[in-house]
This record gives sequence, C-alpha cells and structure tokens, in this order.
Amino acid sequence: MTTESQWAQAFEQERHRLLALAYRVLASWSDAEDAVQEAWLRLSRQDIDAIDNLQGWLTTVISRICIDTLRSRAARPEVSIDQDFPDLVVTDDRDTPEETAVLSDSVGLALLVVLGSLRPDERLAFVLHDMFAVPFAEIGPIVGRSAEAAKMLASRARRKVQDVPTPAGDRRAQREVVDAFLAAARDGDFDALLRVLDPEVSWRQHTVRGVTVTTGSSAVLEAVRRGQGARITVRRVLVNGEPGILGWGPTGRPLALMACTVRSGRLVGIVSISDPVRLAGMELPDPPGA
Repeated sequence: MTTESQWAQAFEQERHRLLALAYRVLASWSDAEDAVQEAWLRLSRQDIDAIDNLQGWLTTVISRICIDTLRSRAARPEVSIDQDFPDLVVTDDRDTPEETAVLSDSVGLALLVVLGSLRPDERLAFVLHDMFAVPFAEIGPIVGRSAEAAKMLASRARRKVQDVPTPAGDRRAQREVVDAFLAAARDGDFDALLRVLDPEVSWRQHTVRGVTVTTGSSAVLEAVRRGQGARITVRRVLVNGEPGILGWGPTGRPLALMACTVRSGRLVGIVSISDPVRLAGMELPDPPGA
C-alpha cells in the first residue's frame, strides 16, 4: 500500500512538469500555479491505490483544469485577446543558476501570443502533443474528441503557429545581434540597422491604443528615426528566455519592452510593449545605476 507521504513526494517530483504544461496552455503563472494546486487537491481526494499511472493521471487532470479555465475565459465577453496577455518573465541577462531556474518553464513571447489566439481545444491539443509528446489517444478524451479529431486539432494549431519567428543559434550569438541593433539605433547608423534586421522582420506592437502588426524593416527604421534624441536609457534583458530590450525614461519609469527573436544573425521577430498600464503591472529589472 502506498502511503500519503509517498504520494506527496511523487507529486512534488511532477510539480515542475505540471507547472510548465499549465503555463504553456494558460500563459499565466498565477493561473498555472492555481491549476497545479487544484490538481494536488483532486489527488488528495482520490483512492491513491486505484491510480496505476500517476504521471498520466496528473497530466489528464491538469489538462482538464486548464481547458476549463480557457473556456471560462472565452465565455467572459469583457476579456479581450489583448487583455488576456501572457505573463512574462523579464530578468537581467545573466547566466546564473538562479536565472536558469526561473527561465526553465518559460516559452518565447511570440509563440505565447499566437497560442493565445487559438481555440482552447486547439491550444491544448498542440501543447500536449507537440510540446509534451502526449499521444492523441490520450488527448482525445481530455478534449472530448476522438484520437483522430484531436490529431486534426493539433494540426490546425500547428498551421497557425508555423509562421511564428523562432530563435536559432546560441544565446551569445543572439545577444550579439541585439547589441548590434542597440548600437546602430543609438548611433543613428541606418545602414548597420539594415544589416541586422531581416527584410521581412515581423513587429507586433502592444500600445495603449491596441495591437498593430507590421512586416518589413522599414517600420522599425522609421521608429528608430523618430526616437533619435529622446532621453531614454536602454539595455539588454531576457524576455521569457530570449534576448530583449528594456527602456526607461528620465525618471526611471519603464517606457518600452521588446522581445527579440534572432535567427541567422538577424532580427526576424519583435514583440514590443509600450502600454504604460501593462508595463506598470510587470515585475521588471531596475534601470542601470538604480
């Protein structure tokens, strides 16, 4: 007979994976932690000796909790896609054990944003299969479909996320590209900017007026041109594990956050946030010298 303390220990060994799964589905650390806690409460009410496969049982339970949460969000008309913005992990760009531990459950911002536009069943099927290798035979009952229908859900989701810019190369190479972008923008060297920007760079801007998406380097160049001479302090940070840029005004108030996706030595994707309300609600590093 398995004791409750042994089940508790086994659950703690699964907690990291469950939190990572829930965060990818829900894009919210607080909601993910609530889902993991609910999974533990449901386990504590079970006849533990009747569970043959704890990992599979917990995967099913956490998945059902997550899809119920997503469907509840979708049923609330007051919550728009933009308001349902993913929680971000923004840290100093340092390779310390602490930073590595914090970022181990994160996922790129560009992918999270697109995942947030999927239907709940599509999102869950994609995350479970493509990120956690759960068979479609197990996914089907979770989303209330057959295995073949679950496969189609994941396939539709995959088509929608296939154009999301994904990083390539090691962290050092990505940092060098972001640093080159910062130096060129600071110096007003537009030829250097063109060399570091992919001609088809995707730029998704979250501002106080809403969301705009542009493609091409000309929009980025124009934004840099407009910002010449502005009194801002900028430095490189990590945004969900990918190199990014954070800027502060003269008073130390955050003005803009950029998550940068680097591939083949160029910036191929940018997600920027300049909405002051959203920035004020984030946990962000202090400006240099603070």
